[in-house]
Amino acid sequence: MFDHRTRPLPTRKVFVLRVLRSVAIAVGTIGFSLGLGIVGYHVFAGLSWLDALLNASMILTGMGPVNELHTVAAKLFASFYALFSGVVFITSVALLLTPVIHRLLHKFHLEAESAEEDQKERGRRREK
Repeated sequence: MFDHRTRPLPTRKVFVLRVLRSVAIAVGTIGFSLGLGIVGYHVFAGLSWLDALLNASMILTGMGPVNELHTVAAKLFASFYALFSGVVFITSVALLLTPVIHRLLHKFHLEAESAEEDQKERGRRREK
């Protein structure tokens, strides 16, 4: 997906585009997950659209449910949605951090290789 460590560090413009792409994917993932939760709470718990939005948002952000659920179907949906939301949260964080961490590691490898080459060059000079 990104550059190999032996290639030069991409420009800042390329980095910003990668960050924006990751943000777009993360926002899309969160939006899809929120929509899934809204529909699920509306259908299985019989909540109004606004209450379904509130419950789905609260679960997706890790805050917990707002309305009490009365049916077995609603409780099962809420359980699975809560587990799903945990995975979506971790995935979204990973999507957002990946380009930044990759750039830091790439920069570190380039600096380490440069230092190694400098040390080898000093050794060659001493031998002469």
